[in-house]
Amino acid sequence: MSDDARPVVDVVILAAGRSSRMGGPNKLLATFDGVPLVRRSTETAMASGARHVRVVVGHMRAAIGAALAGLDVSLIENPAYADGLSASLKAGFAASVEAGADGVLVMLADQPQLRPADLDRLIAAFAPAGKGAIVAASDGGKRRNPVLLATGFADEIAAIAGDVGAQSVIAAHPEALVTVEIGAAASVDVDTPEAMRTAGGTIASG
Repeated sequence: MSDDARPVVDVVILAAGRSSRMGGPNKLLATFDGVPLVRRSTETAMASGARHVRVVVGHMRAAIGAALAGLDVSLIENPAYADGLSASLKAGFAASVEAGADGVLVMLADQPQLRPADLDRLIAAFAPAGKGAIVAASDGGKRRNPVLLATGFADEIAAIAGDVGAQSVIAAHPEALVTVEIGAAASVDVDTPEAMRTAGGTIASG
């Protein structure tokens, strides 16, 4: 990235998990206004100012892929999805680094209230913060998701293990952290049937 150029930010959507707390159905195939949640989240990312969107798939990858049919995104297969969230994070982050991104905006696929404008605010905060920045959404001053990390953290991301995201990297670099208040959209996810119904989703069978 040249000094006078805007940083290149790619989005990575983590969509490989097993939705174990849903008790059977895959939450990412639940519909909101008739649109599968994973597609809704992906279209939100595509409508932002990010350069490109990568969706990490694993569990039920064929069904997830079908839900994304026709979208100009890259599917990154994570055969180790059973190892937890970190495997998906590492796969998507590495692909974005290889593609020359300056920053990677990591989204969970189950935050139905996020808007393109929310993502754009994170990207806007990343631009002046420098190549070593971490920008996280917040709700009421509490750090939430999504989070945008400079690709300079690639080695630390690659060292993460288990069913965790980038929390350890963020905690290790408090000086790099910038938070952007986006409100409740940063906190609302749909891990359970109750949360899904409350958020307005319709759970798909199977």
